[in-house]
Amino acid sequence: MVWRLVVLMCLLICDDLSRAQDYSDDAPPPPPREQENCDGIFVSYTFISREKEYPRLKNASAQSWAFKAMATVLNAGSFELKSWKIFIGFQHDEILVSAGGAVVMDGDDMPTSVGNGTFLSGFPQSDLKTSIVTAGDINQIEVRIPITGTQFGVKPPDVPMPKTISLANDGYKCPKPTLKKTSMSVCCTRILKVKVKPKSTKFLPRQYGDLSFVYDIMQAYEGNYMAQVTIENNHPLGRLDHWNLTWEWMRGEFINSMRGAYTHKIDATDCIYGAAGQYYQGLDFSHVMNCQKNPIIGDLPSEKAKDEKVGYIPYCCRNGSLLPTIMDRTKSKAAFQLQVYKIPPDMNRTALYPPEKWKIVGVLNPSYNCGPPVRVDPTEYPDETGLLQVASSAIASWQVSCNITRPKTKTSRCCVSYSAFYNDSVVPCNTCACGCDHEETDTDNCNPNIPQMLLPSEALLVPFANRTAKARAWARLKHIDIPNPMPCGDNCGVSINWHINSDYRTGWTARITLFNWEEINFEDWFVAVEMKKAFLGYENIYSFNGTVLKDINNTLFFQGLPGLNWLMGEVNGSDPKTDPRVPGKQQSVISFRKKLTPGIKIKQGDGFPTKLYFNGEECSLPTEFPTGDGIRNPPVNLVPLILLTLVTFMLITHHFH
Repeated sequence: MVWRLVVLMCLLICDDLSRAQDYSDDAPPPPPREQENCDGIFVSYTFISREKEYPRLKNASAQSWAFKAMATVLNAGSFELKSWKIFIGFQHDEILVSAGGAVVMDGDDMPTSVGNGTFLSGFPQSDLKTSIVTAGDINQIEVRIPITGTQFGVKPPDVPMPKTISLANDGYKCPKPTLKKTSMSVCCTRILKVKVKPKSTKFLPRQYGDLSFVYDIMQAYEGNYMAQVTIENNHPLGRLDHWNLTWEWMRGEFINSMRGAYTHKIDATDCIYGAAGQYYQGLDFSHVMNCQKNPIIGDLPSEKAKDEKVGYIPYCCRNGSLLPTIMDRTKSKAAFQLQVYKIPPDMNRTALYPPEKWKIVGVLNPSYNCGPPVRVDPTEYPDETGLLQVASSAIASWQVSCNITRPKTKTSRCCVSYSAFYNDSVVPCNTCACGCDHEETDTDNCNPNIPQMLLPSEALLVPFANRTAKARAWARLKHIDIPNPMPCGDNCGVSINWHINSDYRTGWTARITLFNWEEINFEDWFVAVEMKKAFLGYENIYSFNGTVLKDINNTLFFQGLPGLNWLMGEVNGSDPKTDPRVPGKQQSVISFRKKLTPGIKIKQGDGFPTKLYFNGEECSLPTEFPTGDGIRNPPVNLVPLILLTLVTFMLITHHFH
């Protein structure tokens, strides 16, 4: 009996050991050494797997692969990280399909192309607390971002890793990441330049942006709240006309009503057939303004500014115009209010979340890239009557900062042509300066990749579609080859001609002409001209208002005189059946002195702009200048001329002998 008990005890002990061994095998692996040694923010990217997608191609560089990866952001330091942002340097033409717990900072909807890298920010967990104040709660100090997407051109056994990863928050520096075969990691540390006394605030300070939004919660109730959106234009050359704003509701919210703005679509269908309709059984959705996940919001016309139902909001109702401060500071701001309804589980009055993925566009204005909403100190509003020295605070505030992005080649919305008194040919706007993906552009019958043909000056007054005959005739007159097919048009809504009008010993003059090929009118237009070499010589402009902006890259700022500040749209000719359409036009002469610009060479191109902006949009400039010897004229063959001269000289000499 004794030996049987001993055997039984041995079996039980062995079973316990086996179970313990199985448990230890299933435990998560220990963190990497780099993470254990990090005193800051540890960012990592791990490639998990991939599968070949359809279509199956023999060309390896064109084959697409579905991949899975995991990015992590861990606060391993002693300071809370607010509104975390990371950069992943994708480099294999990746298309991002999903990123759990994060949003793309430029506001693009997924799937989105990220082949040049992308910035991700946290949602809904945007802040990472420290291990110290959470007793090491991994759910509060770390965020894991499962990534799925498509990549091209890297076949096994090679691994499609990004070029780099880093933390994008201000105040941190990141060294070169450590790269292994399927993983990449970096420890980013705080930049401690000087020790400053910390401010008594629990939110991030407000950031500068070329354009900024503030989303203020003014009143909060159970199930809904009132918010105010304030838009501020901070860039001296930034501008928006007829702006349209869009964002994305992330938690099923919908707009019940608005003041100071409106949604382009008034429709409650998404609410009635969605989660909101199931919860709000007794709500009359016929009075709800908008239930779209991505509403498009526009400004009201000025006639609605004092409307009792939708007006009486400071800075509202300006027909979508947002001017730079140097034109009119009072018109550099816009605002509107909205009532937002929520759905479970966010019915508590303190469950407040701003919309994400903010985008704003104008008719012919700069492109803005907007970051995520960042929680800031509540906005304070002074007493409306001005009689009391008291201020009321918003319940909660978020800021969205946007910056102007320079247009890529062939994506501008305005263009410039050059001409001069010493050359009778005009260098027109670049081919496809504003893109050739328009429906009216047939690239089968025109070439988008060759330079424009030189034109006579009168051709600038007619639309591009009516210039073909003039361009052909001018080419024959100037003995220039005519390409087949001919170049495509510039497709720009506004074009500007810069003409060198005169050049004399003590000065020179230029003439600027604005052409509006759109059907809309531009009120309070402006042109900003950056002159690298001629700026100091600026003397006067005679039909526009001119301002010297020394602090902005030697820029001259022009706008219409009072009463003449409209650039009218394109209209029909005298006889619409035979005459081409006529653009709206504004023109002025500009004078310059040479005293402060010694050595300036007008005929070598020093009198032309370095950059030119119309209503804040950077216009496409020609790649060459008119020159005094006739631009792009074919070279003259001097051999026959020399032979003819010699023969003539010999005949004359023989005659006298």
